[in-house]
Formats: sequence, structure tokens, C-alpha cells
Amino acid sequence: MPACLAPGAWHSLDQGGPRLTPAAELLALASQRDVVLLGEKHDEQDHHAWQLQELAAVHARRPQMVIGFEAFPRRVQGVLDKWIAGELTEARFLEHSEWDKVWNMPSALYMPLFQFARINRIPMAALNVDRELTQQITQKGWDGVAAGRREGVSRPAPASDAYREWLFGIYREHPRAKGKNGAPGKSDPDFLHFVDSQTTWDRAMAEAIAQRLGTASAGARPIVVGIIGAGHVSNGYGVPHQLRDLGIASVATLVPVDAAGDCKTLVAGFADAVFALPPIPEPAPRKPRLGVSLQQTQSGVAVLDVVAGSLAESTGIRKGDLIVSVAGSTVTQ
Repeated sequence: MPACLAPGAWHSLDQGGPRLTPAAELLALASQRDVVLLGEKHDEQDHHAWQLQELAAVHARRPQMVIGFEAFPRRVQGVLDKWIAGELTEARFLEHSEWDKVWNMPSALYMPLFQFARINRIPMAALNVDRELTQQITQKGWDGVAAGRREGVSRPAPASDAYREWLFGIYREHPRAKGKNGAPGKSDPDFLHFVDSQTTWDRAMAEAIAQRLGTASAGARPIVVGIIGAGHVSNGYGVPHQLRDLGIASVATLVPVDAAGDCKTLVAGFADAVFALPPIPEPAPRKPRLGVSLQQTQSGVAVLDVVAGSLAESTGIRKGDLIVSVAGSTVTQ
């Protein structure tokens, strides 16, 4: 398939399709918004290199900035503050923020972003909630989790029909759905709980962004830039939808895409603009996946689901097993 986008360039998304747009023009417009959301695929190095580029460009125009990260739950905010203040080494920062537990992605992907914030003394905001909360809501639904255990997150705005349809496509591929007798339905409690979990995730990040805007003193309102998974940004479904419900409409949504990808999805509303990343001639082989879904329990780390045909299934791991050690090291979380 021939490239539909010019590599290394910005494209605004209008009714007529992607439109090549000068970077200076697009970033000048984005910098006028209260919030800029930079989407990502968490494990794509080029996505994070692109985010760093955009952070630098926006910061040059709006030095009063806060950078919010989906990667951190709000309970580690104090660690982020100490990092920006220069009180922690890189190793201590990752240790005290429990990086391997809360995000479990190679820190090298994100460290240039963290260093940029530290060097320029730009506050970092923890946007997320603990994974345990979203897991509980996935199992029990929003109303099944006590208000005191929701980490202060308010009831999310209902998902749009289009967002529910998109989430249903994801849910159908989930081991929980595939393990059901018969095809999963949109009225299944499990799916409704899945929607509750996703909208809670979106709401938590939107509220954290809104809080950073709302506490600024008069005349010193910062621009808040969110480093967030593209699934929470695209099509206006996730965080943008929750921000609008909170009364924040001045939002720019920017997403990196493959220059050689399919342009059929790049319609008005997918994002305000996309940046076409040049293809990598020889992409690095993807790391093998074990094929399990894990859950923290009182007894330890339990196997919630096993993907059919996965490495885990072929080696005898079964639903309900407890992971007690990895490579000879005891595992408790």
C-alpha cells in the first residue's frame, strides 16, 4: 500500500481527509489550548521520541506547563515532586514510584520525558489510579465498589454509543469474553463492568488534569500536556469526553501514526491532527508474550485468565494458578 501521509510531517484532519499542515502553524494553535493530549502506543520508542519533540515545541511557546502521565497513580505524586526538585537519583525515582509495579514498561522509553521535565523544572502530575481499582470495577462494576475505595474519582460521564461499540470490539478479544458459552453480548454484565472500568480510567485522568487547571492562580494558568495512551485520546471518546463533561473544552488531541498506515480511519474527529512517523526499515522483533492475565489477591499473584494457544497454555499454566516465583526470585506482587 502506498503511503497516504507525508512521513515526518503534520496532517490536520478535516472533513476532506488528512491535510498537510506546517508544524509551526499547527503547534501555535495547539499551544493556545488549555490542554494538549499526546497519544502513544506505550511500547513504541518512536512515539515517545515524538512526544519529547512536541513537549519541547509547546514549552517554548507556553513555559507555564504541567506534564501529566498516565503511567503514574496519584498516590506517588510526592515522588514526582521530589524528582522535579532534584532530590532523587534516576534509580531512586524509579524505585520509589514503583515503576515496575505500576507501569511495567521499559523505563528507558519514558526517561527522556522525565529528564526533560526535571531539567526544565516542569511539574509532573500523576494522572492515574491504582490498577487494583480498575480491576475491581471490571469485576463488580462502578456501583459494586464502595465509594470510599474509588480514590476520590467521581462517577464518569456515560460512554457514547460509538465508544461502547469500540470497547465491545476490544472486549470480544478478551479471554473473559472468549471463555463464555456463546458469543458475548453488549448487555452482558461483564461487558458493562468493562465499560465502567474504562470510563473510570478516563475520568480519573480527566479529573487530575482539571485539578491542575483549577488550582492555578489568576494570570498563571498553565497548559497541561497529557502523556496518555492513544486509545484514551482518539475519536474524542475517552479523556476528551470526560474533560468536556467537566467543563473543559479547550483541548487539542495529537496522535502519532504510521505514515504507511491505512488512512481510512484518519477522518475528522479521530484527532485534531496526526504526525506521520516514518516506517522503521527493520523493526526490532517483538518480545514474546506469556499470554496470561494476572490479579493481585490476598494469597499472592493469581492467574486470572490464560490465552488460548499461548506460551502459558503450552507450558501448563492454568487459570487459578498462583505465581510464587520467577527465575528463582519470590514473587508477592
